[in-house]
Amino acid sequence: MPNQTVPDAVVAPYDVKRELRALYAPKNRDWETLTVPTQRFLAVDGHGDPNTSPAYAEAVEALYAVAYTVKFASKRAGRDLVVGPLEGLWYAEEASVFSARDKAAWSWTMLISQPDWVSDADIGEAIAAARAKAAAKKKPLPALDGVRIEVLDEGLCEQVLHVGSYDDETPVLARLHGELLPAAGLRERGRHHEVYLGDPRRTAPDKLRTVLRQPVTPA
Repeated sequence: MPNQTVPDAVVAPYDVKRELRALYAPKNRDWETLTVPTQRFLAVDGHGDPNTSPAYAEAVEALYAVAYTVKFASKRAGRDLVVGPLEGLWYAEEASVFSARDKAAWSWTMLISQPDWVSDADIGEAIAAARAKAAAKKKPLPALDGVRIEVLDEGLCEQVLHVGSYDDETPVLARLHGELLPAAGLRERGRHHEVYLGDPRRTAPDKLRTVLRQPVTPA
């Protein structure tokens, strides 16, 4: 019998959407309770209307520049990964600005999840490499100086998959805070968290898929 070469097993790139399906591929269209594990992220903080603020666009651009630099460096080291979806933490001094959709008063922290094996040093090197590449191309990334590591330990949360435009989230969130949490003896804790599973540049508003998450604690 002739010798046969057995090919090496193909290892799929790490994909947070596959590894943490409950967080990144939920099916529930009504609020459900779950416990979220600790995660590490690339993060950039900012303030203002995400639709019009230059700071928001610069933050997202810098995040992706670093995230893809991390990916390529990790792949060269023998461990490939899929860049995770964009996520955001949203907060304000007055909660009423959200129900009023006063986006200019919103503060945010934009995020991209990182696997455990990507170290703080790896991220620091990726930021430096992204900065050098931007300088070489004479296309500065002003938000690079604000890219940092964020560790979230959200724990007990309420979560739902919202399908529709971002502006249609208001009644969904109002029901959570006005009805469901009081009825369950819970109150919000920490910042409102969103995971963007669709690209608003390529997806109709009524088809957008967004994971809405709110950390909670007993009232």
